[in-house]
Amino acid sequence: MHFDQRLQRALREAGLDADAIADASDRVAELVARDADRLGEFFGGDGPCYSDMEMAHSADAVQEHATADVDLFTHGSDLRGYLSLDGWGVPVEGGRILREDDGGPVVVELSLGDTVNDRVRFAREREEL
Repeated sequence: MHFDQRLQRALREAGLDADAIADASDRVAELVARDADRLGEFFGGDGPCYSDMEMAHSADAVQEHATADVDLFTHGSDLRGYLSLDGWGVPVEGGRILREDDGGPVVVELSLGDTVNDRVRFAREREEL
């Protein structure tokens, strides 16, 4: 079960039985795994990637990253991993797809850990940010 005890209690009070709560928990895990796969595909493409990350050495609102790769894993509702950008990297502590079209994700957001400690949006086209 991936729901904490408070959330499980709230779901029971809302009328869900133990089987329905377990089914919902399994569905959350499926959706997180699906997002991890789609985020991996987004960063797996060739060419530059753009972000709205604040950089100490840049005053630009949008950063260009010549290379970007992500290695993600999931455990229940947790999505974690590591993002590599231009020869440096940072832990990933969550992520989601913000906008997509028929070709897949257009704008994604990752919650980045130590050294960045912020949610950062990424796009393959500068104009999307």
